[in-house]
Amino acid sequence: MADEDKTDAPAAAPDVAAAGDAAAAQPKSRVLAQYVRDLSFENILAQKGASPEATPEIKVQVNLDARKRKTDGQFEVITKLNITSNAKGTNDPLFVLELDYAGVFLIEGVPEEQMHPYLLIECPRITFPFVRRVVSDVTRDGGFPPLNLETIDFMALYRQELARRVEQQQAEQKEVPVQ
Repeated sequence: MADEDKTDAPAAAPDVAAAGDAAAAQPKSRVLAQYVRDLSFENILAQKGASPEATPEIKVQVNLDARKRKTDGQFEVITKLNITSNAKGTNDPLFVLELDYAGVFLIEGVPEEQMHPYLLIECPRITFPFVRRVVSDVTRDGGFPPLNLETIDFMALYRQELARRVEQQQAEQKEVPVQ
């Protein structure tokens, strides 16, 4: 029995070291803070005294912004929502909600070339449940049924933005006259 313990110990040591190296190479992120940077809600329906029986049509616009903070490895990622609700058929406005929700992240182990997509895909995924809750609470407290946002595909948004930028660059190159 004692011999078996001795032969197992050296074999286990390299595996533990290899696992430690693999863990060190893995990206790590931690949420340091989350907060509402800006919030505006206008109940246009109540202001105009219109009928609350209208069937709403909801439009959601999402923009993302990320910036490096002064402290190494810290980034602020902002999810910006502009939500409008209009009555179907008449297109009368019911409400407008604008929300800027920020998260401060400590990020380590992400290669520089992968940092941009990480900030604009993974970080908003982490804060999205909180954004959803704020939107739900504000619409409910504003006199409407709570608006429960559908899950946002941040990877698809990122890809759309990249495609839009490529198209814009190609259009700009075509507009420049060659001399």
